[in-house]
Amino acid sequence: MPGDLPNDEFRAAMHRVADLVADYLEGVGERPVLPPVAPGEVTARLPGSPPAGPEDLASILDDYQRIVEPGVTHWNHPGFFAYFSITGSAPGILGETLAAALNVNAMLWRTAPAAVELERLTCDWLRQMLDLPGEFLGHINDTASSSTLLALAAARHRHGSPAVRETGLAGVPGLPSLTVYTSDQAHSSVDKAAITLGLGLDNVRRVASDDAFRMDPRALEAAIRDDRAAGRRPIAVVATVGTTSTTSIDPVAEILEICRREDLWLHVDGAYGGTAGICPEYRAQMAGIEGADSIVVNPHKWLFVPVDCSVLFLRDEALLKDAFALVPEYLRTADTGVTNLMDFGPQLGRRFRALKLWMVIRAFGVEGLRERIREHCRWARELAGRIGATPGFEVSAPVPFSLVCFRATDTGAASPTAEDQDRFNERLLAEINAAGPVFLSHTKLHGRYVLRLAIGNLRTTPDHLDRAWQLIEETAERLRVSRELPER
Repeated sequence: MPGDLPNDEFRAAMHRVADLVADYLEGVGERPVLPPVAPGEVTARLPGSPPAGPEDLASILDDYQRIVEPGVTHWNHPGFFAYFSITGSAPGILGETLAAALNVNAMLWRTAPAAVELERLTCDWLRQMLDLPGEFLGHINDTASSSTLLALAAARHRHGSPAVRETGLAGVPGLPSLTVYTSDQAHSSVDKAAITLGLGLDNVRRVASDDAFRMDPRALEAAIRDDRAAGRRPIAVVATVGTTSTTSIDPVAEILEICRREDLWLHVDGAYGGTAGICPEYRAQMAGIEGADSIVVNPHKWLFVPVDCSVLFLRDEALLKDAFALVPEYLRTADTGVTNLMDFGPQLGRRFRALKLWMVIRAFGVEGLRERIREHCRWARELAGRIGATPGFEVSAPVPFSLVCFRATDTGAASPTAEDQDRFNERLLAEINAAGPVFLSHTKLHGRYVLRLAIGNLRTTPDHLDRAWQLIEETAERLRVSRELPER
């Protein structure tokens, strides 16, 4: 009778998978961070049609090892310094594996009691680690983009009109344009949330930032005042704790005062920097987040949990439930006093993401997690000092956490223009990433091309940073001598 694969075959394959994973993690630093493949090359090495009959697991795993594993960008590489470094840690990988085996859908308490209760418990552990008030309740989404979308949906429900749930924005007579405010350094997820929620990009106000790339509260006040005068309805402000380009920290306490005075929802995007709040000295730099209406923190960014795992905390969770809860007859149960996670967003299915977060917190402990975050931040400060002391380079932004933004200023020309420097740094980044040992990313600050080096991987050591800086210096010197720049 057809069914799953025989358990002995599965067991043998799982043993091999365990070895594949352990071997990969042990040797990932010997690989180039970026795979040496061209677009379409992986597809070309695989059949274009599915197999008509079964294939044995050994052959499938052979192809994984031969084609798939060498064809990915290695985010677990100790030289991965692009975007925000992440780590699939050992306890997190174990939790992900066990969650896949259980294969539960935690949409209702009844459909996965342990998954639902562990999610509530683990989110509360994280709340305590972040020193947030007890009224904050958390649940787990895939990414911060989803968490921010949900937070702004709750803000729309509270400050727009509850009737929007039934009639849509166009069905509420006389409803003015609803506006959302965030920094010009904030993540694009705010804009995407506005698109999805029907607010529209025209109603997202990108507020000017100061010289340290933090939202300017006075500019925020002016934008709100202008919108009210124009007949629009401000509903929410998104402050950021650790902006994407520079990891700057918006002045949340001042923004909170404005939100309270103007009766606006305050959402804090702490997707990256918020995790550092488990360290008291970094939490002190985030004063005001305890007064927010919602906060997002991504354990998959800097708490060493495999992607994806984004925790959304809400002060009044009932508002989100009011915005989304919809229970058809076939999902009704007789259970009382329980949490049904399906009530907190548009998705019905819920993965058992809490298991890997629970295992990571237990395996490292709060102090162990703090120690690792502190080390990453210390290494970043040391690297920034080194860059700042090197002729021909400059640090381009403050270093509040573990990201260093920098650029080469010496292009080898006698009097390079800012545009010449941009082209030089663009070529420098391409050459560094092509070399193999490290992977950096870039941004633009005040219109200038800037390189980003983000530290956050558990496997990164000071030796990796020393080698990265040596590669950067040597590559820059070679380009200065050759004067090879992209064409205008």
